[in-house]
Amino acid sequence: MNQRPICNYEGSRYRTEFWDATRAYEDAAERIAMRTLLPPQGRMLIEIGAGFGRMADLYAGYKTVVLFDYARTQLEQAVERLGETGAGGQPRYLFVQGDFYHLPFVTGLFDTVTMVRTLHHAADAPAVLRGIADILGPGGAFILEFANKLNLKAIARYLLRRQSWSPFDPAPVEFVALNFDFHPRWIWAQLAQAGLRREATRTVSHFRIGFLKRLVPARLLAALDALAQPTGALWQLSPSVFTRARAGADKSAAAEGTFFRCPACGEPLGAPPQDEFRCTCGKVWRREGHIYNFRDPA
Repeated sequence: MNQRPICNYEGSRYRTEFWDATRAYEDAAERIAMRTLLPPQGRMLIEIGAGFGRMADLYAGYKTVVLFDYARTQLEQAVERLGETGAGGQPRYLFVQGDFYHLPFVTGLFDTVTMVRTLHHAADAPAVLRGIADILGPGGAFILEFANKLNLKAIARYLLRRQSWSPFDPAPVEFVALNFDFHPRWIWAQLAQAGLRREATRTVSHFRIGFLKRLVPARLLAALDALAQPTGALWQLSPSVFTRARAGADKSAAAEGTFFRCPACGEPLGAPPQDEFRCTCGKVWRREGHIYNFRDPA
């Protein structure tokens, strides 16, 4: 497989050290955007970069939910939090470890794909978006969040000559290693090239300012953010942007009974609850405990 650099959260304390009380506002604001954009129900959903499953409770209307991440320790936390079966027996969660450049799923498998706070780690974002477009079924929905370089703080810093890169330049900027900000116009072009039609956009985290978060309760800031989010249809000047795009209705759906494919060669494999998958290319992929490991062949 062609190797690209990966931002690996293996062993990190992302859940406890990043999503602590200081980010209650961001969490609430992102949930508002997700509830607005996410189709409320469906057959099968996957979250790319799901981590410990922060957003999983929003997927209750889906029969099967796949939580996909590169880091096994993040998925182990998701297993601990969620189990394999949700409240009332639905949804049934599948935990899959793998690389978002080589998604181990057959073409046209999913009704819905979500990706939040993940694309900003992609050195080759177009390749990631093409892979997501491939696994979407006919008319499938893709809910994407991306870090926006054209935000008011970046514009002010640039005009005051406190940063070297221009927020008006459409090209992505890597502000620290494997952390990228994207211009909305560039993202729209990449979605279109991947065959995805953008149909709704919301701007999020308008009030991500330290002193405001200290002075104003998170619930109130999130309520104000909800009022501002629809302006994303007109302009995008917030640090975070959510958009919903659709696959074409003429796309091929996954063949009945297919699910996984070999991330090394693309050969169709078996489906859950099968525990071991032997590919004709020689690679062997296995379920290890609760997690399907498609990152490291056996």
